[in-house]
Amino acid sequence: MKRIIAFMLLLVVLPAFAAMGPEQLIKQTSDKVLAEIKANADIYRSDPERIYRLVDDVVLPHFDFSAMTDLALGRYKDEVNGEQRPTIVTEFRSLLVRTYSSALLEYTDQELIYLPMEGVESDGVVTVRTEVEQAGGFPIPINYTLRLGDNGWKV
Repeated sequence: MKRIIAFMLLLVVLPAFAAMGPEQLIKQTSDKVLAEIKANADIYRSDPERIYRLVDDVVLPHFDFSAMTDLALGRYKDEVNGEQRPTIVTEFRSLLVRTYSSALLEYTDQELIYLPMEGVESDGVVTVRTEVEQAGGFPIPINYTLRLGDNGWKV
């Protein structure tokens, strides 16, 4: 009986997750990560490996590292051979984990503002715009360009 209930829950939850729009995806992911960091800030500051795991588990599944690596390589992407590509993608992912994690360690309860989205979901490419409010300073813009693929929206 428990298996039937679990299966039925999956049938309800998975389509809802897959149908999640880009704004909802960014907001839900951001809220989850920031709440976790706020609740356990001292733990993450004393053990950065834990924040790397948090980012890897919660944030990075929503990133398209292959496309991001191609953008980072620019005109040199065609010079990368098939054997080099997985290593470059893995190293790029590792760099982003550390960069994103370091930025999150600086979080001290600033407010995250969601601005109007640019683009139309039906086009398959949008930019979700956010700003991090800074006390006594200018807001920090963070914009996420997302593309709709077979596995939903990816940054």
